[in-house]
Amino acid sequence: MTKFPENFFWGGATAANQYEGGYNEGGRGLAATDVTTGATKDSPRRRTYILPDGTTGATSKVGERIPEQARSAILDGYYYPNHTGTDFYHHYQEDIALFAEMGFKMFRMSIAWPRIYPHGNDPEPNPEGIAFYHKVFDELRKYKIEPLVTISHYDDPLTLEEELGGWENRRTIEYYERYCQTLFKEYQDDVQYWLTFNEINSATMISSFIPDYPKELDRAGYRVLHNKFVASAKVTQYAHTHYPKLKIGCMIAGLFSYPLTCDPKDVLANQQKMQNYFYYAGDVMVRGTYPAFAKKMWRQLGLDEAFFQQDTDILKAGRVDFFSYSYYSTSCHTTHEGAKKDGGGNLSLGYYNEYIPYSEWGWGMDPDGLRISLNEIYDRYQVPIMVVENGLGAVDKLENGQVHDPYRIDYMRAHVQAMAQAIDDGVDLIAYTPWGCIDLVSASTGEMRKRYGMIYVDLNDQGQGTLDRFRKDSFYWYKKCIESNGEDLD
Repeated sequence: MTKFPENFFWGGATAANQYEGGYNEGGRGLAATDVTTGATKDSPRRRTYILPDGTTGATSKVGERIPEQARSAILDGYYYPNHTGTDFYHHYQEDIALFAEMGFKMFRMSIAWPRIYPHGNDPEPNPEGIAFYHKVFDELRKYKIEPLVTISHYDDPLTLEEELGGWENRRTIEYYERYCQTLFKEYQDDVQYWLTFNEINSATMISSFIPDYPKELDRAGYRVLHNKFVASAKVTQYAHTHYPKLKIGCMIAGLFSYPLTCDPKDVLANQQKMQNYFYYAGDVMVRGTYPAFAKKMWRQLGLDEAFFQQDTDILKAGRVDFFSYSYYSTSCHTTHEGAKKDGGGNLSLGYYNEYIPYSEWGWGMDPDGLRISLNEIYDRYQVPIMVVENGLGAVDKLENGQVHDPYRIDYMRAHVQAMAQAIDDGVDLIAYTPWGCIDLVSASTGEMRKRYGMIYVDLNDQGQGTLDRFRKDSFYWYKKCIESNGEDLD
């Protein structure tokens, strides 16, 4: 089997909104995640708000918007897990030292936009926020760890959302451009690899998970996605012109599925699902143009084609340098009624696949699917690929300062083997940053009990704990994997 390249970027991935904490420190403004409560796999996270008459409330289901006259608010009686995350803001030196001990070559992190521009439209950036990330990058440089920075990772400034309508308003593009220009100028000597948006296709793929998702929200999702495409293309072109050594990538949520049966109607339906929710975004960001199937989709949704065609030259000029995506699981798709659904709680990923095992949260564990996806992506785009999220959410037990997590080691081993096979197939894979290299707040549920990390953080679902860090068994396994460049997987 082909070995991993000698310069392969082994590492781990995090997001500021789930990890950083310090939500009201250092001049940081608020993001939507700061007004979003904790939940469980069986109940949704809720957005809290206040009406002009002082009445307070919270949304009750995934995708629901707050009332038109309301303002998002932090309210007494609710727990907001993202306020603390797992406190990288105060533990960054300790955590980066642990990453270095594991042998990281790359650390994927995000910069919190509200820490740089607290309201998004501020006349000047926040100097305390600028200084904080300089300290983080200095620490990474000390250990020769390459940063991979996500510019926007589910924590855009709340002010832009509530005063402008967020990404449905094209003025947000201008504020995002200014934010990116600030980052490139400040950190050009610290960061070479950038991702413009995390899981940019999430604005549209949510409709595939929720039955009877409102059509207007679905349509709005595609308008939001287009505006983000334009923003990404503009800052990519800007970076290529002003900072040619920088490498800019896309980040796509890996929504992969198989036809449930060999019925041609299932095959066709699954192909259309993959086109609409995955390749639609990849084609725009890598090829610089909307795919042929987009016109039919716009027509079926009642969207105006002219809106999407107004920025053709911008999209073509702002193509990314590499492709990155998240990969956790696969699902199945069918046109037949009565098939068993998978997933857990409020979201169904699709239909149950009897040939693969499932996690406690209903996610199908499928390393072969990773190899398949890598081959299909590389065949389509012919640019370097990074797998920037991959991992297993599970309940870990801390006993006598130790966490035994053979299930996570088994999951990672199988996926590392699948990546090696894909490299042997000819795929230009350059990085692997498994998700939640340290325990984080779950994005979907706000829980701590659903842990992905190889470093345990002492914090529970109610926000109680010491925040002390402990090395799990998977920590030592991954250290050995990196030291051997993916050869020693026992």
